Amino acid sequence: MQRPLGKGKHAFPAWTVCQRRDTKSLMPRYALKIEYTGAGFAGWQRQTDLATVQGTVEMALAKLEENVPSIAAAGRTDAGVHALGQVAHCDMAKDWQPERLMGALNFHLKEYSVSVVDCCHVDDDWHARFSAVGRTYVFRLVARRAPLTHDAGLAWHIRHSLDVKAMQEGAKYLIGHHDFTTFRSVMCQAKSPIKSLDHLQITQHPYPQGTEFRFHLAARSFLHNQVRSFVGTLERVGSGSWSPFRVKEALDAKDRSACGPVCPPHGLYLETAKYSPDPFKG
Repeated sequence: MQRPLGKGKHAFPAWTVCQRRDTKSLMPRYALKIEYTGAGFAGWQRQTDLATVQGTVEMALAKLEENVPSIAAAGRTDAGVHALGQVAHCDMAKDWQPERLMGALNFHLKEYSVSVVDCCHVDDDWHARFSAVGRTYVFRLVARRAPLTHDAGLAWHIRHSLDVKAMQEGAKYLIGHHDFTTFRSVMCQAKSPIKSLDHLQITQHPYPQGTEFRFHLAARSFLHNQVRSFVGTLERVGSGSWSPFRVKEALDAKDRSACGPVCPPHGLYLETAKYSPDPFKG
């Protein structure tokens, strides 16, 4: 028997690296839509001796069948980042009814802040990451003097007010096809810093004794720490420390040192992974 990874309730079996399977395989493939809170997890991707979302889902799958192949996901969220609609796929030996598979997984996930909210059959060559045509993120920022209680760990808390119009003006410079070297981590493994940002909208909402700001972003794919770099930079604009035009100057610099502060992860949510056609609407 393989040595389990992790400790206590987060222990899960050792797994092999995920690979595309032989399309002639008769193992049914399923798409899973997953919600989770990032607190307590070292991100999505499985890591030795650390609790991760992937490892937790694979632990639940191992309760249902032996030798289930490693799962793959639409996005590898960092430690502390949440998901409203992460999508993964898994291959099973048994031909499960999607509703029964979802229920069985949730039974074994009930002790964790992870939930499978939808499940469906997909074709053998469908892939949660490579079949995705877009991803959306939302970032929550709450401005008020008092600490957060109910939303502690679920939103970035600041104690000063922000100018939403200034942030919206600065955000306009980021939309489109650009070299985003300034706004990606130096550890980013993407081959190119050139990406297209399709949408960046900032909205404000009433919040008890304060204001909540939500940053809505959409693109085919994102660079490592790109969203958090955007939000941290735009917060500087909203506070008055940066002018909106300085965002353009930072973008044009193509230099990581020109970026504003990278904001903390706990306000960030992977909202959706988009597919055409959408397997969950089939």
